[in-house]
Amino acid sequence: MEVFIIIYILLLIIFGLISFSIFQLKLAGIKVKDFWGFIQANQMLDKLYVFSRKSENMNPQEQIIFLSEAEKVFDAFDKIPNMVWEDEYRKYSKVLDTYKNIRVSRWNKEQTSNNK
Repeated sequence: MEVFIIIYILLLIIFGLISFSIFQLKLAGIKVKDFWGFIQANQMLDKLYVFSRKSENMNPQEQIIFLSEAEKVFDAFDKIPNMVWEDEYRKYSKVLDTYKNIRVSRWNKEQTSNNK
């Protein structure tokens, strides 16, 4: 019987912590779905950061994949206040710079092929 009481109390504590976390997110003006997307995007940001270091060696297909995944990450990060993800700013900035460089190089290649 005592085991059931302990389990019940632990479940109440867990439910209370989850409710408190959701309440804090709502107070910050963040939707739970957006925050979950941010968590997933943060994991993808780590992968893109590593991938962005070797951006010069990407073939066109890898560039397209990088661009599409980076856009998803940027969308998720835009929905969250900057103060939440300021620790990840260096990675975000590097991925953004690589994104811009790839977009510019692809645009330049497109323009030169159109001018011929």
